[in-house]
Amino acid sequence: MNYTQTLEFLFSSLPAFETQGATAYKPGLERIAAFCRHLGNPQRNFFTIHIAGTNGKGSVAHIIASVLQQAGYRTGLFTSPHLQDFRERIRVDGEMIPKQKVVNFVDKHREKMVDLELSFFEMTAAMAFDYFAQSDVEVAVIETGLGGRLDATNIVVPILSIITNIGLEHTALLGDTLQKIAAEKAGIVKKSIPVLIGEADERYDGVIEQAAAANKSKVIYAEREFRCESCTERGDRQSFSLRRTRDDRTFDVELDLRGIYQNRNVVTASAAIDFLHEETPLTISRRAYLEGMRDAAAHTSLRGRWQKIGDAPLTVCDTGHNAHGIAYVARQLKATPCKRLFCVMGFVRDKDLAHILPELPPLYQEMTVQEYLLFVAELKGTRKKADRAAAVEHAAARAGLQGMEQRLIRNLSKGYRQRVGIAAALLGTPKIIILDEPTVGLDPAQMIEIRSLIRDLGKTHTVILSSHILSEVQTVCDRVLIIAHGRLVAQGTPEELAAMRALKLAFDPDNRLNPGRIVEI
Repeated sequence: MNYTQTLEFLFSSLPAFETQGATAYKPGLERIAAFCRHLGNPQRNFFTIHIAGTNGKGSVAHIIASVLQQAGYRTGLFTSPHLQDFRERIRVDGEMIPKQKVVNFVDKHREKMVDLELSFFEMTAAMAFDYFAQSDVEVAVIETGLGGRLDATNIVVPILSIITNIGLEHTALLGDTLQKIAAEKAGIVKKSIPVLIGEADERYDGVIEQAAAANKSKVIYAEREFRCESCTERGDRQSFSLRRTRDDRTFDVELDLRGIYQNRNVVTASAAIDFLHEETPLTISRRAYLEGMRDAAAHTSLRGRWQKIGDAPLTVCDTGHNAHGIAYVARQLKATPCKRLFCVMGFVRDKDLAHILPELPPLYQEMTVQEYLLFVAELKGTRKKADRAAAVEHAAARAGLQGMEQRLIRNLSKGYRQRVGIAAALLGTPKIIILDEPTVGLDPAQMIEIRSLIRDLGKTHTVILSSHILSEVQTVCDRVLIIAHGRLVAQGTPEELAAMRALKLAFDPDNRLNPGRIVEI
């Protein structure tokens, strides 16, 4: 087979998550362990740094690999997925695995792959281990594919494990809470091998600490080792001022990667490099650290991290692919001045678009009302075209948008934009509608119209209204809950609360009996 035919075999014969989704996911280490035994366990021939996490693990892996290269070590790098060429996944000193090496590996071990029913990712990981061993790699940076505990890469025994952060992703496979996902990621923790946590979070730190304690492994928090005191952009680079906690030493670091989220990755990578230098046989000079950071993308050919690919107009590519990552992209978008913004996005089927899309700035300014509502209806699961059209017509009528369907949203008044938002909320026949400050910024006439609409919706739906405008609450709501400082302090009908206020003023006009507990109504 030639290279093209080899890739066709890999993608057609072996299940690949990127093309088939969850059906290609084959958890468990038995197959990869058996195949690596067949290869002579090449993963044991070099030091490894093992990296898991929801976001940032690719950037952290590339930065660490670049620094190790600058320190003079022959360095392997295994990441996924690739953007253009399959060989991007497997690199030695920044260079992709040669095409012929891919062909030779598949030709030699094809029968064993099929016999063991390897997944695409299992085969790819084994190929990386084998190529690194053949290339006399001294240290390899290995990024997990999905999860950690049952990920094919988890047969390595590293000198350092890294968990960058935890977010909700692949919930059908890894669990539907941060704690469950953290437990899967923490599966990379090995006995007596330290684990570095890139972004601490009280919601999941305890889960990782528990896994570490069970393995008698030291836990290192990157943010306790280094802190980023400033960050500035200089052309296509960023400059960071870092301070190391243990000796109060400062480091002025440049990075040839953009994106405000890189400040977290720089801290994580710096803490990892510091540990490798201080606690392992590896020696990394200050010069290697600074130069490796400065040219990380250049040394490893990292792409897709707020990467500028055009100037007129400004065109940026970013591989953010889940709610956690898209939130960082959204912050970057909001900080980037522009007159008109266009976003082109693509996701595999398992992504939770209902949580991803709201993280982005409004994307519907160039759509008509009808186009946007049809898009929302499809997003909410109305598959048939005729059903979407009927649902949109009904929602538009309920929201008072008759005659506005062909208007561009950017040309609508604030009041009508609010109506569009309410119409979108009505799609999918929800039992409960939650409205957060629906009349903020509207003129008095528009406020009256929206309040009337809310009262009308209350006849057929349960409507939960969040508002600080007390007159609005009294006008619209049948029952009121008052929350102060995160605590429910009063509840009842508007009339009951008004009576409570009158009674309080009569007996305790200065609020001496229970200060801070009664809220003015």
